[in-house]
Amino acid sequence: MSKAKKAEPKQQLLHLVIGGELEKGAEVTFKDLDAVDLVGVYPNYAAAHAVWKQKAQLTVDNAEMRYFVVHLHRLLNPEEDDE
Repeated sequence: MSKAKKAEPKQQLLHLVIGGELEKGAEVTFKDLDAVDLVGVYPNYAAAHAVWKQKAQLTVDNAEMRYFVVHLHRLLNPEEDDE
């Protein structure tokens, strides 16, 4: 019998999904920081993007509402690549 090789755990590339109403459409300045929707932290971009898309679609009728995906892993380890 051969021993099964253990898979290396994938590196977490943390992403934050955040949203709220903006003061002006072109600028990222929230109207009310107390009302900012901190949706959650996700282990990879694909998971964060899926949640971002869902939240954005739920608020499509509000032109001032925007959701964003923040690349937390870039802030935590700015010298590392996204590979």
